[in-house]
Amino acid sequence: MAGVLAKKCISPLMLLNRTLSAPEFRAQCFYHEKVVDHYENPRNVGSLDKKSKNVGTGLVGAPACGDVMKLQIEVDDHGKIVDAKFKTFGCGSAIASSSLVTEWVKGKSLADASMIKNTDIAKELSLPPVKLHCSMLAEDAIRAALADYRLKQEPNQQVAAEATN
Repeated sequence: MAGVLAKKCISPLMLLNRTLSAPEFRAQCFYHEKVVDHYENPRNVGSLDKKSKNVGTGLVGAPACGDVMKLQIEVDDHGKIVDAKFKTFGCGSAIASSSLVTEWVKGKSLADASMIKNTDIAKELSLPPVKLHCSMLAEDAIRAALADYRLKQEPNQQVAAEATN
């Protein structure tokens, strides 16, 4: 199976007994090389100014697994996403999903960004079924960031509508 790094995953008890180097750890887990790449070299980690009217912030979590994801998008005056940042507390698949999403939303319109589905994320990262909640969380983070951005724009739209009436 191309791209799959190993045939089995280590037991947590093994970690208590000995320390694994990064290549050894990767060789023992079932993560696809794209997940490992985004985990080891995450793109767009950080924060944007959440008070800015051009920044939408989505904060989502999955209580069942403990993953928490913050995704922020910065939108220009033409409705195009010009920057994206994330901070994620969670497993490698959650971090990889967040990192991938920041790359995908940059340069997209709000409508195009809203079309990104968890199935697309899961397919790109070759996530196993047990990790699909990570891609769902990333999709939820996009939706939450878009909703926050749109909410910040409403007062400006109401003022403009009142001025034209």
